[in-house]
Amino acid sequence: MLFRIKIKLRQNLYVTAKKALLVLLLCSPTLNAWSVENNYLVGRGIHDVTGPAAEVGLMGYANPDQKSAGIHFRQWSRAYVIAEPNTDKRVVFVSVDAGALFQSVFQGVIQKLTDKYGDTYNERNVILSATHTHAAVGGQSHYALYDITIMGFIQQAYDAQVDGIVASIEKAHNDLQPGRILINRGDLNNASYNRSIEAYNNNPNAERSQYDGSIQKPMTVLKILQGNASEVGMISWFATHPNAMGGDINLLSGDNKGHASYLFEKEHKHSTYQGNNNFVAAFAISNAGDMSPNVNPDAEGRGPTSNRFENVRIIGERQYDKALELYDNATEQLTGSIEFNHRYVDMSATTISGDFTDGSQKTTCVAALGESFAAGTEDGRGPDLFSEGSTQANPFYQFIGSMIVAPSQEDLECHAPKAVLIAQGKTSPYPWTPEVLPLSLHKIGQLGILAVPAEFTIMSGRRLMNTVESVLSEQLDYTVVAGLSNAYSGYVATKEEYDLQHYEGGSTHFGPWTLAAYQQSFYQLAADMLPPGQSPAPNLQPVPFPTIEPIPRDLTGETINFQTGVVHDQAPIFKRIGDVVQNANRRYQKSDSVVVKFWSGHPKNNLRTQGTFMEVQRWNGRQWVVVANDNDWETLYEWKRIDGFWGTSHAILTWNIPADAASGTYRIRHYGDQKKPWSGKIVGYTGTSRSFSVN
Repeated sequence: MLFRIKIKLRQNLYVTAKKALLVLLLCSPTLNAWSVENNYLVGRGIHDVTGPAAEVGLMGYANPDQKSAGIHFRQWSRAYVIAEPNTDKRVVFVSVDAGALFQSVFQGVIQKLTDKYGDTYNERNVILSATHTHAAVGGQSHYALYDITIMGFIQQAYDAQVDGIVASIEKAHNDLQPGRILINRGDLNNASYNRSIEAYNNNPNAERSQYDGSIQKPMTVLKILQGNASEVGMISWFATHPNAMGGDINLLSGDNKGHASYLFEKEHKHSTYQGNNNFVAAFAISNAGDMSPNVNPDAEGRGPTSNRFENVRIIGERQYDKALELYDNATEQLTGSIEFNHRYVDMSATTISGDFTDGSQKTTCVAALGESFAAGTEDGRGPDLFSEGSTQANPFYQFIGSMIVAPSQEDLECHAPKAVLIAQGKTSPYPWTPEVLPLSLHKIGQLGILAVPAEFTIMSGRRLMNTVESVLSEQLDYTVVAGLSNAYSGYVATKEEYDLQHYEGGSTHFGPWTLAAYQQSFYQLAADMLPPGQSPAPNLQPVPFPTIEPIPRDLTGETINFQTGVVHDQAPIFKRIGDVVQNANRRYQKSDSVVVKFWSGHPKNNLRTQGTFMEVQRWNGRQWVVVANDNDWETLYEWKRIDGFWGTSHAILTWNIPADAASGTYRIRHYGDQKKPWSGKIVGYTGTSRSFSVN
C-alpha cells in the first residue's frame, strides 16, 4: 500500500511539472506550432444496434420477467478511428449502448473486420466498450450464465449488435481525415453515489484519504476535430451506472448515458443519425462498479426523484452539461505516438507475484459466484433469501448449487471468505462464463486507455491506473479505465472490498486476488511499451506471462435457444393490421400527451434498423414533415401482446408535446411488419392517426 501512495504522490508532482512546461511552450510564439497542427488521422461513425423490441429479456437485473416491450429511444454504436499518419498504428474505440459487450460479439466483429480490412483492425487495436445500460436486450453471449434469464442465445439480437458495430467502424474508417484531439478533465460530483460504502470504507484509510470522497468524480473528455477545426466528435469517460430506468421498466433505452449522447448529438449538434456527417458523442463507462446514479439511497434504488424517466433525464443532463463545459474549454492537445499492447490471460489460473499482493505469492481461482451475488444491490435487490455481506455458507444454498456443479474444498478455500453459491467455471462441457480474457493497453499521445473485460469498482480502477502510471509516468498524463470491454466477466473488487462480500465482492469471479492479477498483467503490458533498454520504475518482479498464450474458445454453434419465434400476426375479424384502435383527439395544448393505439405486427419481424416504428409529422402547408421518431426523448413506442394464440397485438404510440413545439396540424404514423398466417410472408404496413391541432 505504501508503494501505491508514493507512486501517486510522485505522479502528481510529475504531472504538475509537465503541465507547467506545457503552458510555457504554448505561450512561446516560436514553439507552439504543434498545438494547432493536425497530427493524427481521425474518423467517426454511428450506427443503430437496437435489438428486438418485444419479448426478449433485458440484460442487467437477471429478471426473466423483464422483457422488451417497446422503445424509449434507440441504441447506438459510436465508433472512432485514430491513426498515426504514415504508419500502420491506429486505435479503434467503440462505445456501444449495451448491457455488456460479450466475447462472442468481439469475436464476431473482429472476424467481419478481418474479412473487410485484413489485419488493419484486429484483437490488438480494437476496443469495444459497453455503456452498460440495463435497458438493452441480452442473448448475445455464447456463455450460459448470461443467457439463462434471456431464455438462451438470440441470433437476431447478436446480429443487430455485431452488424451495427461493424457498420459504425466502417463509417469511421471511411471518414478518416487529418485532424487533432484536445483533452480536458474535471470533476462531476452530483451524478453518482457509492452504493457499497461499507465495502469501500474497508480500503485503507491512507489510500482513501488521497481521493476526494467515496465517488469517482473525474470526467475525461476528448474533443475531436478534423481539417480546419471542424468539430466532429466527443468522447467522455465517467463512472456511473446507466441503470436509472430500473428493473420495472420494459422499454429499450440508452439510459442516462444514452440521453447525454442524444443531448450532445441531436440537441446541441443537430445530428440526424442517418448520414455520414453526424457529430458523434460517446458517453462511455469507466470504473463504475460501485457507482450508482440513483443518488437518493433512501428511495429503494431510485433518485434523484421517484420517477424513472425523470431520473434518466436528470443524470443524463448532468453528464452532458459537464462534458460540454469540458469540451468547450479543452485546449491541451494530444501529441505523440499511438501504441497498443494486448494479451489473453487465463484469469482462472494466474500465479501472482508478492509484489502485487500482500507480499506472498498468490493464485486466482476457478470462477465462482457468492451468495451475496444473488442478494443484488441497492439498485435492485434479489430474493429475500439472500443478503449482502454473506460469508457464512448456507447449507441449503450450497446443496442447490452443488446440483449444478460441486466446488471442491480447494475451490472453497481459494475463494474464502466468499460463501460460494455456484462454481460456474467448473460446468461442462463448457464453463458458464469465460476465463480466458482479453486485456489491452492503448496509448494515444499522453492518454492511456485500459480496456478491461469487467466492472471495476472505483478503488480497483484507481489501483490499476496507478500501476500503469507507475511504469509509463514519462509518457502518460491521463489514464482512463474503459470498462466492460471486449468480453464480460462480472466485477473486480479490491481485496479489502472482497473480504466484506457485498454484491461487488460476491460477483468477483476469480477470487480475492483478481485485482492483483490484473495489476500484474497491466504492469507487464505497460513495461513492454517502454523504449528498448529502459526498465520500469519501480522495477517489480511479476510472474511472467505463460510462454504459450491461451486462446479463448469460440462457441459459435454451441448455444441453445428456448424462445419461440413469431408464429403469425393477425387483427380481429373485420379489422386489419395498421388500423387505429384508439385515435388522437382533435386538439391538444402544448405539454399535453398524445396517445394513439394501432393493431400491430410483432417488432421481431423487422427491427427497423436505422429506421423507426413511429413518426410525429407536421403539415407545413405543402407536405407532411417529420418532427420526431422513436429515437426522440418526447416519444414512446410500446408494444403489447393481446392474444398469443390469435397473434393479436397493439402498438401504443405516445408523443409528449414539447412546450416549445410549433403550433399547427400534426398526425402520428406507425410503421411495422406483419407475419402473414399460413404463408409466413413478412409484409410492411403503415397506420395513421387522424390529424390534430396543437396550440
